[in-house]
Amino acid sequence: MAPASRPPTATPLAASSSRIDSPSLKAALAMALIHYKRLPSTTAAAAAAAGTSSPPLIHWKRKAKERKREILRLREELKLLQDGVRGEAMEPPLASCRCHFFDGCSDLQPPPPTGGGEHWVDEVLRRRFLRLARWKEKRRRLDRSLPVTSLMEFNSEDEIQQLSLSTDFLVELSDGIFAKKESCSTFATFSHQAVDFILSLLKNILSSKRENELVEEIIDGLVTRLMKRMCTIPENAGTSDSGPVDCSDAQFNVQHLFRKLGNEEFIGQRIILAVSQKISNVSESLLLLDPFDDSFPDMHGNMFIMIQLIEFLISDYMKIWLCCEQFDKKIFEEWVRSILKARKDLEVLENINGLYVVYIERVVGRLAREVAPAAHQGKLDLDVFSKLLC
Repeated sequence: MAPASRPPTATPLAASSSRIDSPSLKAALAMALIHYKRLPSTTAAAAAAAGTSSPPLIHWKRKAKERKREILRLREELKLLQDGVRGEAMEPPLASCRCHFFDGCSDLQPPPPTGGGEHWVDEVLRRRFLRLARWKEKRRRLDRSLPVTSLMEFNSEDEIQQLSLSTDFLVELSDGIFAKKESCSTFATFSHQAVDFILSLLKNILSSKRENELVEEIIDGLVTRLMKRMCTIPENAGTSDSGPVDCSDAQFNVQHLFRKLGNEEFIGQRIILAVSQKISNVSESLLLLDPFDDSFPDMHGNMFIMIQLIEFLISDYMKIWLCCEQFDKKIFEEWVRSILKARKDLEVLENINGLYVVYIERVVGRLAREVAPAAHQGKLDLDVFSKLLC
């Protein structure tokens, strides 16, 4: 019986050709070729080994370093802000121009004819002042370790809130000149912006006849706080190693702030009322004070500053106030009576210093001339007016 024949076996070449024809192998070869083309060339690998990089890589490395430096700088600024040590370093720079806000602050003269009680604030200055005032408020709250969540609730359209913020800013400015014993280069510019901003806001709020009680509370607080700065004594002003500190220049700066704020009748009449009441209080203190007491010269100087301020306000704005549509006759009569009381209290001090009576009589005489038409128009009680003429 013949042996069974074997099936023919495939040659190696035929096997390899059959594997190449398979779709899976073709796909694998194609992927290998694509991967090979994506590999960096030998020159790029050699350059990387030598310490150099391609231009795109250098660009992104530089960007990463810049971003890291920016983050570190912001962290440092945040730390300094929380520590409250930045001071004026973070205040935005000012243009190198001289503000004439305090020029002629000791001159007794009527306001320029173009004044007319109108105050206009440029929109750019308005936005810049609000940014600065909000930054000052944030720093003040951080320094006092108060919660800052309420800072995010600031409404830029709320004029009442803007008025409160700007008055706080002005008081902080006056604190700064007493702390440094002199006004800095930016004090005139910032105080000028603050005063004009307050007067402009107040005019808009009063014209709408809303929130009068709240506005009156804000203005009374402003007058009271500035009064404490102007009538400073050594206990408040501080002393140095060489003796008491002279704060006369700072006091006259605050007096000038009062004079500028008095352009608005709503503020000016309240300033005179507060100052005249303060004169009566100081006169009682001087009557009981030892002339050799260390605080006597300061109280003596404060007396003249206050009398001079009343004379400035009456001379500058009395006619304008009387023509104002929103003129408050009630407070007008109140501060006139308060001035008469101050004159009576100062007459008791005539033996100590006769100049007090001389200066207050000059103020009363000027006041009588200015309010004579108002008395005949019924804006002032004739009995009170007759006492001014005595």
